[in-house]
Amino acid sequence: MQESAAPIEHPEPAIDPRLFRSVMGRFATGVTVVSTALEGRVQCMTANAFMSGSLEPPLCVISVAKKARLHEALARARHFAVNILGEDQEKYSLHFAGRPLAGLEPSFEYLDETPLLVGRIAAIAARLAAVHPCGDHSLFVGRIFHMSALGHGKPLVFHRGHYAALAHPARLDQLPTPEFW
Repeated sequence: MQESAAPIEHPEPAIDPRLFRSVMGRFATGVTVVSTALEGRVQCMTANAFMSGSLEPPLCVISVAKKARLHEALARARHFAVNILGEDQEKYSLHFAGRPLAGLEPSFEYLDETPLLVGRIAAIAARLAAVHPCGDHSLFVGRIFHMSALGHGKPLVFHRGHYAALAHPARLDQLPTPEFW
């Protein structure tokens, strides 16, 4: 009987942060505003690191930098909304990304204690189910308790460091739909 050798350890190569951003930026994403309320105050952050997590039970996942102000608020509030922005809502993306626009006063409606941005094209409200460390970020897993889609607006898209437009093929209804679930 031959004994297996111990695996050979290879040092992890250093990844240049600029290359990391360049490669990851080639994956087009939607743009969201994550919102919560803590001690009567709405707190928000623009995010594109958002995904569905599970169909059963219904879960979503957001990735938040540990240094972000929203990180502690989410951990303490234990609920959040993911507000999906429409193609004409760059102003909200910039505003909640730390570039406040003079005169912009976003409005919110509440579902229980969770603030939802008025004017969004869709929203997901969730209660915190788990938090997992992920390097300099944390993954916040939310158990979805509400979802809504408003109208048929196109989403705000982000690609290679810029906002982009989404174009559907002319014969969209004749294309097969992939099953991602």
